[in-house]
Amino acid sequence: MGKELFPLAERLKILREKSGKTQSELAKELGITRSSVNAWEQGLSIPSMPYIVELAKLHLVSTDYLLGLKETQTISVSGLSDKQVGVLVELVQCFHEGKE
Repeated sequence: MGKELFPLAERLKILREKSGKTQSELAKELGITRSSVNAWEQGLSIPSMPYIVELAKLHLVSTDYLLGLKETQTISVSGLSDKQVGVLVELVQCFHEGKE
């Protein structure tokens, strides 16, 4: 199962690195071994559904995104003011339009 056909491995690695965690730190947080996390990121094995759900929660993405079913990510705006949410929406629109 290569990364081209199943983007889970690549997305797990990217999200873990963005969070600033090592494989060992993520493994400890999930109560598993570092070699399990490494196998997931190498595409050698696939996490069970409960781990996929937990990984999605930890990285604030949907399970659909992790599994490659959707290309869109979601972000939590809870606790932000309407003005702050508006700024985020404008920023995303600028990226979509190719503005800087």
